[in-house]
Amino acid sequence: MAGNKLDEIDRKILAELQADGRMTNVELAKRVGISAPPCLRRVRTLEEAGYIRGYHADVNPRELGFEVQVFAMVRLHSQAEVDLSAFEKRCQEWPLVRECHMLNGEIDFVLKCAAPDLSTFQSFLTGHLTAADNVASVKTSLVIRCAKDEPGVPFDVLEERLARHA
Repeated sequence: MAGNKLDEIDRKILAELQADGRMTNVELAKRVGISAPPCLRRVRTLEEAGYIRGYHADVNPRELGFEVQVFAMVRLHSQAEVDLSAFEKRCQEWPLVRECHMLNGEIDFVLKCAAPDLSTFQSFLTGHLTAADNVASVKTSLVIRCAKDEPGVPFDVLEERLARHA
């Protein structure tokens, strides 16, 4: 398990930054119980090691006029690695696709899409997604509302698991 390579302080740093990436280093150090200079060194090390991939604002799509969220389940004709990679690269180029996950089973990919309105999504669906090379079928589901949207990982579960295996 990758989480056990980190000590308790590192995991606390990650949990605190996941909850609030804008806090100052001084505040972070206080919350995790160490002084500011070693805290900053640990944060830099966690960034360099890839545990921290970036810092982002959690913007409200609806406030910005993005009223439509859709999950698109995509099946491909071919699952050869070159074809899977080509589809992933294509998804990275489409601005409406906010997330792209490869799955196993009947569906090859699930895409989370955001659009200002249904007609914009429909144009993307017919003009780009279903027309893309190697796409066999696309099934879509319009999001009615979101009951939970928590980024990151549940650190309390990680800590419980580490305690059981200690």
